[in-house]
Amino acid sequence: MSETILIEHPLIQHKLTMIRNKDTGPKEFRELVDEVSTLMVYEVTRDLPLEDVEIETPICKTKSKMIRGKNLGIVPILRAGLGMLDGVLDLIPTAKVGHVGLYRDPETLEPVEYYCKLPTDVTERDLIVIDPMLATGGTATAAVDYIKKRNPRNIKLVILIAAPEGIERVQKAHPDVDIYTAAIDEKLNDHAYIVPGLGDAGDRLYGTK
Repeated sequence: MSETILIEHPLIQHKLTMIRNKDTGPKEFRELVDEVSTLMVYEVTRDLPLEDVEIETPICKTKSKMIRGKNLGIVPILRAGLGMLDGVLDLIPTAKVGHVGLYRDPETLEPVEYYCKLPTDVTERDLIVIDPMLATGGTATAAVDYIKKRNPRNIKLVILIAAPEGIERVQKAHPDVDIYTAAIDEKLNDHAYIVPGLGDAGDRLYGTK
């Protein structure tokens, strides 16, 4: 069974409170999502493989550690996942970027795919799939379904706020995909919004209420 890793660093929790606040405007909201994404990916990449390299300091030659290979890919789930992308790339700028586009049908609440473009060498990469919200889990589950058809080495799912229902659904469908989140909230309401949540992440990022 996959793990759900709750990242409770004080800086992340402080900024997440500001993100939740309904009075936080789009500009500040985007900046905060960007910052939290950078802080989260620090933890997500803790197990990256290292190799010894020889370098020369101003004093002498020495062996030191560097990340082995260029083996990461970042896949935001459109459109809200784009709000996390720059923050992740700030920390790992050499990662390749793919995109998965899905929307939730307002009647059935099920995901509908409209776009999927991944790096051509996806089979050689570990992928980090990013999206601010994990509500019903339908969109994330479908996104991972599509991505797995391209046979990446590994997938991790990085979420700002998750509902228990969404975590359960993803774990049931994809027991090999670890979930990293900054908060596990109480539940979903009758409209499948996370409670207490932060509202619609896409609308708040881009001012499209």
